[in-house]
Amino acid sequence: MPKVAVLKEFNESVELQEYPMPSAAPGGALVDVALGGICGTDVHLRTGHLSVPLPLAMGHEGVGHIRALGEGLTTDVEGQPLTVGDRVVWANNIPCGSCYECLVLKEPTLCLNRKIYGINRKASDAPHLQGGWAETISLEAGTTIIKLPDTVSFEEVITLGCAGPTAIHGVVENLTIEPGSIVAVQGAGPVGLASAMYAKAMGAAQVIILGGPTSRIEVALKIGAADIAIDMDTYPTAEARLAAFHEIAGQGADVVIECAGIPSAVAESIDLARPNAQVLVLGQYTDHGPTPINPHLITKKQLKVFGSWGFSPAHYVKYVKSLPQLVKNHDLASILSVYDLENVNEALADVASGAVTKAALRPQTGN
Repeated sequence: MPKVAVLKEFNESVELQEYPMPSAAPGGALVDVALGGICGTDVHLRTGHLSVPLPLAMGHEGVGHIRALGEGLTTDVEGQPLTVGDRVVWANNIPCGSCYECLVLKEPTLCLNRKIYGINRKASDAPHLQGGWAETISLEAGTTIIKLPDTVSFEEVITLGCAGPTAIHGVVENLTIEPGSIVAVQGAGPVGLASAMYAKAMGAAQVIILGGPTSRIEVALKIGAADIAIDMDTYPTAEARLAAFHEIAGQGADVVIECAGIPSAVAESIDLARPNAQVLVLGQYTDHGPTPINPHLITKKQLKVFGSWGFSPAHYVKYVKSLPQLVKNHDLASILSVYDLENVNEALADVASGAVTKAALRPQTGN
């Protein structure tokens, strides 16, 4: 029987549980997981910073090989034939397609009825295996399944597992980054790195990353995601970071992208921006509470402030299409630290402490 990682209670250890192997659902598929990614959101889910059902089948990022195809599923989202053994990735969410947000606003990321693997799928409900931290995942009808190009490895895909499409939605679709722009990115985790990479791809002349710990800053510079870094270990206060930043960027950044996930970073992003700049609040996916800001500065600087929530299946397709070029410019696989599925709690602790930049779980049956 395949194992899946389950969160039974907030702030408790994640447990591996076994469930019977289901049949592939009509229009769906069974996929043997090769790697299940861990991101900061998973750490926050474990501590109850987002309303999720318990017991939760965890893991909203995954890649693997097709184990079985359900009746009626013959191709991926782009029409490529699917067969047993194919390497695939899947969007973790299924919007309902019929609510006001989906149909009228045309914003499926805001769909209140979305089914999300690893975030709102209970392990106690059949088919049980609906998280990516598992030996096998059961994908239901409506899941966006994407066959992977031969030029991209599982490790390269999972490194920016949900960070890549999140940056596609937030950075590529919301912001205008003109040639010669100075872009500041707050946060050196996967979302910050992905945002920095896409900002460079859009034409930024200089990407300055502000974050920590030092090990993550070193990774950002090593893989070419950022041109200059301001290390929070060296500049621990907002005032010190701002002074160091203005020595580099003069009046400030043309674009500021907040990926830190810390509420106080939003106030800091306003200080980093030059007049008439764009500010994107991207890192506040889970609720860590309010923070004081000075709205006068938004008006005085005439800032354009955006928010962006998660990503839709369409953004995941765009992310996979962008990967061949990303891996040419950046050594994505070097960011990844892989743990056995049995060591899930160790991996979560290392992500929470910042000891690793990106972690993924490998089931013993994964290839």
